[in-house]
Amino acid sequence: MAMTVEIKGNKLCIEIDLEKPTRSSSGKTLVIASTRGNTVTTVEVDGKPVTIGLNAYIKP
Repeated sequence: MAMTVEIKGNKLCIEIDLEKPTRSSSGKTLVIASTRGNTVTTVEVDGKPVTIGLNAYIKP
């Protein structure tokens, strides 16, 4: 999973690779992009790193 994070003006911009849809652990959705938990980024706000936990999915 490749993820790019940057601040543009007053927006946090996240770009993440799409994956082949795979069933979630519950089996209710198909995950198409995920950080697989929380990921600390190199982007900082008030001198502190931003942590992102992201899941993108579709319903079968």
